[in-house]
Amino acid sequence: MSLQEISENVKLAREYALLGNYSSASVLYHGLLDQIKNYMYTVRDGGVHQRWQQLWQEINEESRQVQDIMSTLQSFQLDTAPAKPSNHDDFEMRPAHVEPRHSPGPVRRSNFHKESKPSNHRLSAAVRPHQKQPQRGANGAGGRASKAKEKKEAKEVKEAGGKAKDDKEKEVKKFDGTGYDKDLVEALERDIISQNPSVRWDDIADLEDAKKLLKEAVVLPMWMPAFFKGIRRPWKGVLMVGPPGTGKTLLAKAVATECRTTFFNVSSSTLTSKYRGESEKLVRLLFEMARHYAPTTIFIDEIDSMCSRRGTSEEHEASRRVKAELLVQMDGVGGASENDDPSKMVMVLAATNFPWDIDEALRRRLEKRIYIPLPSIKGRVELLRINLKELELASDVDLDKIAEQLEGYSGADITNVCRDASLMAMRRRIEGLTPEEIRNLSRDEMHMPTTMEDFESALKKVSKSVSAADLEKYASWIEEFGSC
Repeated sequence: MSLQEISENVKLAREYALLGNYSSASVLYHGLLDQIKNYMYTVRDGGVHQRWQQLWQEINEESRQVQDIMSTLQSFQLDTAPAKPSNHDDFEMRPAHVEPRHSPGPVRRSNFHKESKPSNHRLSAAVRPHQKQPQRGANGAGGRASKAKEKKEAKEVKEAGGKAKDDKEKEVKKFDGTGYDKDLVEALERDIISQNPSVRWDDIADLEDAKKLLKEAVVLPMWMPAFFKGIRRPWKGVLMVGPPGTGKTLLAKAVATECRTTFFNVSSSTLTSKYRGESEKLVRLLFEMARHYAPTTIFIDEIDSMCSRRGTSEEHEASRRVKAELLVQMDGVGGASENDDPSKMVMVLAATNFPWDIDEALRRRLEKRIYIPLPSIKGRVELLRINLKELELASDVDLDKIAEQLEGYSGADITNVCRDASLMAMRRRIEGLTPEEIRNLSRDEMHMPTTMEDFESALKKVSKSVSAADLEKYASWIEEFGSC
């Protein structure tokens, strides 16, 4: 819930109250009180928290005034309702209709950043229960207008209730860190949680097999929860293996964005502490928070740095305890029974460039192990288009020919080639100029299209980063342990 949304809801509630639509105003005020209370939990500054508390009291007082007015008007309607005659066909009993009053002036927007005393008389100018309201005939035009007005107000109440419900659903659940160090909880929430990494499937070239598997592992269980139960339960762990720069991290962010899950981006430094026993607590806290914010994706990049083989002579005792806690927590993640709800799913997504160094027990828990290869010829062309979409290209640029020359290059290598080529025209333009002349160059003078010659020069300067021997090792490991 953002400050802008809270401000707009305050304005809307006051407008409804000033116009006499007390039922809708009451619903909005009730939702606002919950929204402000939840937002106060996220405020750490004492002074700001006090001002938000003051605002909550002010809104609460306005809500109470609206409730009092509604009670008074209801008693007026009961007191003035005529007795029903014996002839039911000739007379229809209706409650007295209350005419809404128009707002006497513009609605004041609440100031969230300046201290102000609660104002308890904002509504008194427009809504006074002591003012006598005119009554209309039951069978004339006034009766029909009253009936139409009642229907309109009922519709507005329903819409306002729906809006308040949607606003409540948008609110972020607050993790209860009872039993844990407050600083640890705040550090994980501040440094790890990312509600929307903003990376789409279309932002990633090629890798169709990997996208298909990740969609099956995360997206489909949320779309078809009744199907993915029992033996069809969702995968609780996926390991992405491949050379550096092939898009493993981007795939993880795309999973979090497209599936609308909370994204925990974990590294070894996040779960490391100099105090004995603190690292294990961080691992346990991480998974408890993940279950709270479910559906969740925990992405552990370079997992080999945290979970190398146990039992080696170089292994430290603290490192062994962290691995053991991680393995225990991963056994408790995912769907182990037929009653599991996919909306509460926690999936561990890991990536590594050294799969042969990973502990065997962890490899077993990462049930799906997929290979993220170097881009194909089609993928290289697509990568070039994605990287060059903001550049003006000369007519002689042939992306297919460039893609053929980029065989063996990773996605990161291709991005570096495009970046270097885009700078070639600028380098030629400023060659031999003094610093003063460079500063005086206009924008139009620097706007030059990238040519095929620029790409040829960039290819000579940027080499591929993955060797053939490394590719053979990946192929051998996937052949033995892969699970696509």
